Amino acid sequence: MRIYASEETREALPFSRLIPVLESMFKHGCTTPRRHIHDIGTPETPLTTLIMPAWSDVGFMGIKTVNIAPNNASKSLPGLFSTYTLYNRDTGEPVAQVDGNEITSRRTAAASALAAKFLASPSSSRLTLLGAGRVGSLIPYAYREVLPIEEVAVWDINPVASERLVMQLNQDGFKARAVEDLQMAVSWADAITCATLSTQPLVKGAWLSPGSHLDLIGSFTPSMREADTDAVVANALFIDTEEALEKSGDLTQPIHSGALSPDAVIGTLEDLCLRRCPTRSSQQECTVFKAVGTALEDLAAAILVHQG
Repeated sequence: MRIYASEETREALPFSRLIPVLESMFKHGCTTPRRHIHDIGTPETPLTTLIMPAWSDVGFMGIKTVNIAPNNASKSLPGLFSTYTLYNRDTGEPVAQVDGNEITSRRTAAASALAAKFLASPSSSRLTLLGAGRVGSLIPYAYREVLPIEEVAVWDINPVASERLVMQLNQDGFKARAVEDLQMAVSWADAITCATLSTQPLVKGAWLSPGSHLDLIGSFTPSMREADTDAVVANALFIDTEEALEKSGDLTQPIHSGALSPDAVIGTLEDLCLRRCPTRSSQQECTVFKAVGTALEDLAAAILVHQG
């Protein structure tokens, strides 16, 4: 069994290759059973474990295990750890162990950019990023593959993390700055991405400028929120998979209150890739994309790492 450490995994997944590979996998499809979600921790030390299998007709099956520990920031540790095992689908033999953290963070950013390719205004040059962690720090680089992003405003609950990312982005050719005023930063942006572990809405729909695109990554349980109800109800809503309607508090809470109907969803990421649904109806319309992640993306990334 081949073992791909973090650096080798990262180098095998440049966004210039990963984004098209994800689009191809969404077009051709694979089998992705519902993920298992287990609450392992305690109220004092919460820990959620996800088990995500997938297999396709290209001869591979993969299983990702993800551990999410929101309190890790206080211990100077990432909030997420994951492992990925790739198998021969015909024999069941494990063929590769791939760094799950790199796969998760890079495929998440790539999927976000893939959606933005269809939903954001093609002229989008200003990005506001909420969350400067492992996934958030990759978003500007992924978006730059599909949009002419030049300026980036960064907000994080930890100002040190914001400043650290801003310094790196400026070194890499962006015009970046740290921000504290979320309303101003959201209103300023052509595209807004949230990659946080927030349980309270951070973005209000009233702040969105006409024609902007809101991307919601972080809310993957019913108790988590990154946007208020107005943001998801009053704008053109898209999701990565149908699971988002059951997993994310950004959708489940407005649905339970009666403010949002599942029928309001215009399409999934698969629908967008297959051109089965409309995108934005005008340059003034705001679009919202809510993702909870799918094992399809992990499998596509792992195969790219293993086969090159």
